[in-house]
Amino acid sequence: MRRMALPLAAAALALPAVLTAAAPAGAAVPADKAQVLSSWTQTSATSYNAWLAARNNQAAWSAYAFDWSTDYCSDSPDNPLGFPFKTACARHDFGYRNYKKAGTFSANKARLDDMLYADLKRVCAAYSGAKKTACESTAWTYYHAVDIFGSATPARQAS
Repeated sequence: MRRMALPLAAAALALPAVLTAAAPAGAAVPADKAQVLSSWTQTSATSYNAWLAARNNQAAWSAYAFDWSTDYCSDSPDNPLGFPFKTACARHDFGYRNYKKAGTFSANKARLDDMLYADLKRVCAAYSGAKKTACESTAWTYYHAVDIFGSATPARQAS
């Protein structure tokens, strides 16, 4: 019986170490989460490109526990008149959802809406003439819709 007690005691003592190692890392969110979120939600093309790279490699950012879900342009068309606004809407959702989660949405809403408008205008920059004018008019309409109707309540999620 004594021979059995020693291995059992060793196994019992080792169990907490095994359970700790198996526990999911990520209980602590990196201290720079707010800075990263802010850097990805500015109006610049650099900010947009950094966010897009992160979105395409979400696993690398999993420790930050960002909410990447989106319903794109909510109930509005994602590609109105053929203009590809879907990714701009996804970044806008990213900003809304993550600032709401952080409890700082109200302080950031205007910038997030401006960010959407800047992203939409970058889409429109690819066009010329009447098509560019139509795109910019549509972008302005989308911007003012979120400016007026964007709320502190979470939108439905499509992933």
